Amino acid sequence: MPQRNVVEAANPFREGLRSKESLEPCVMVIFGATGDLTHRKLLPALYNLALEHPLPAGFSVVAFARRPYDDNIFREQALESINEHSRQKPVNPQVWENFSSGIHYLQSDFHNPAGYEKLQVLLNKIDQERGTSGNRIFYLSTPPSQYPDIIHNVGLAGLNRNRKGWTRIIIEKPFGHDLPSARELNRLVGKVFKEEQIYRIDHYLGKETVQNILVFHLANGILEPVWNRRYVDSVQITVAEHLGLEGRAGYYEEAGAIRDMVQNHMLQLLTLVAMEPPIAFDANAVRDEKVKVLHALQPITGRDVLTNTVRAQYGPGWVSGQPIRGYLQESGVSTTSTTETYVAMKLFIDNWRWAGVLFYLRTGKHLPKRLTEIAIQFKLAPLMLFKKSDAQGQVEPNVVTLRIQPDEGISRKFGAKVPGTDTQIRSVNMDFFYGSSFVREQPEAYERLILDTMHGDSTLFTRRDEVEAAWAFIQSILDEWSVATRESMYTYEAGSWGPQAADEFIWRDGHRWRRP
Repeated sequence: MPQRNVVEAANPFREGLRSKESLEPCVMVIFGATGDLTHRKLLPALYNLALEHPLPAGFSVVAFARRPYDDNIFREQALESINEHSRQKPVNPQVWENFSSGIHYLQSDFHNPAGYEKLQVLLNKIDQERGTSGNRIFYLSTPPSQYPDIIHNVGLAGLNRNRKGWTRIIIEKPFGHDLPSARELNRLVGKVFKEEQIYRIDHYLGKETVQNILVFHLANGILEPVWNRRYVDSVQITVAEHLGLEGRAGYYEEAGAIRDMVQNHMLQLLTLVAMEPPIAFDANAVRDEKVKVLHALQPITGRDVLTNTVRAQYGPGWVSGQPIRGYLQESGVSTTSTTETYVAMKLFIDNWRWAGVLFYLRTGKHLPKRLTEIAIQFKLAPLMLFKKSDAQGQVEPNVVTLRIQPDEGISRKFGAKVPGTDTQIRSVNMDFFYGSSFVREQPEAYERLILDTMHGDSTLFTRRDEVEAAWAFIQSILDEWSVATRESMYTYEAGSWGPQAADEFIWRDGHRWRRP
């Protein structure tokens, strides 16, 4: 069999969405189907898959929730949500008619075993009427506090065991609150499902621009040889949000920026940038290399936490011309809260490829703009040719910037001679934009991840050891923060790029934050 190259293997959307002929009909059971995630993301994603024809005939949805709805009420609400949130609107009447005929609603409390018995009856009925052959996907779209009850009752009803077809479960983040809770959740779900049935979802991994990180540095011969400590000086990963709590004070007070962003999204981006080439582009080979990166992270413990991390809360300020009150003045936030809305950290990867290279991570709320990017800064050339000219000192480091969102694309900054009789060097950019380079519209992240689950491809989902390795790195920081005084918490003006301490933190290494 001819060997597939990295680009071909790494991009299952290379010929559009995978064909429906390769998919088996199945039922997706969405627990918490009346919630925000289902209506903003899951239902539009499923509709778009139906519209673009990768879904097989017979695909069905069972909405499992506590509100006293019926099939018709839920279908009406689903239609409204798809019309509002789908990337393809208005809804195509013929596609909607076929899609909605497979939508069912089951009212039950999550802790009530009788509801799962009713679910078993309904699933058997759908198998007979729509030919779904016992294939099941259970999607936990509920608060994490509901996960144990749902998982236990699914197992109690025998819904995890199916002699006719396959069974898979998708678990939304956050996967645990700390290392002990993540281990306990892994233990609970592992009692009911096998590891190959468990799909721990991080929607960042479904973004085309995130998947392209691997292709960019592994499939390009001019880059892979210099993607290491000999040529790379530092790497900056920025996830900036211009919004604040958006009514989620209860969740955010428990999570904070390090749990909400760093432990999952940002460490995932880090592993994709730093991982070694896998021996094959399959789920275990890719995730093996990601786990190696997490295990190679130099632990940040004890007093090193104070010198290698900065945490802060936003104070009053202005964002997009609107006045913003400080975090401690937000509704639902304690006036003595020590929950961080901004984190900057410096870390090292202790392996052969990256030893000594500085990795900087920063994320925060109410920053000047919404932005996710990875900037790889290369070491300066010796410039011996220009030592007698005025060009020495004008040259800036070469930088490759991977823009995840918005303005998705890649930028390369390099030095060029300014026209004229003098030798003057100026940095210029070469830019690639997804929007102008490809005529086809990018699928949403949830479309890709749901489709991969149907195919049984867990490459873009996190594995048990991967989750625990990420939490193990974060746990030592959480432990030190838990005993630190409030004086170690900085503040920054809403609408700024963070506290002055974060600038000083990176200046000490002779660097500066990239200003988008």
